[in-house]
Amino acid sequence: MTLPGPVPANNFWSFMVYDGQTRSMLETDQKLAGLDSNNPSVQPNADGPYIMWFGPKAPKGHEGNWIQKMPSKSYNVLLCLYRREQAWFDQTWKPSDFELVK
Repeated sequence: MTLPGPVPANNFWSFMVYDGQTRSMLETDQKLAGLDSNNPSVQPNADGPYIMWFGPKAPKGHEGNWIQKMPSKSYNVLLCLYRREQAWFDQTWKPSDFELVK
């Protein structure tokens, strides 16, 4: 999933991943149920967007922008922007859809 830069959040943005059955945070070996822009490992690409990766294993070179998902579990992802800016409200900024990467 791509978040075009700059992300219109005055404070920070975050992704949380929830278990599709229990609706609680998804338990994984990663010990994180999400990532946010306050985490120093989360980095934008050189041209500005953040590319976030969701899957069972981290893609090489993108470990900081990866959230583990267990292949045997359904899940839901929530993107939160804290203190959203006008670009969110007037819909001039939108995150991409999820893309399957093999």
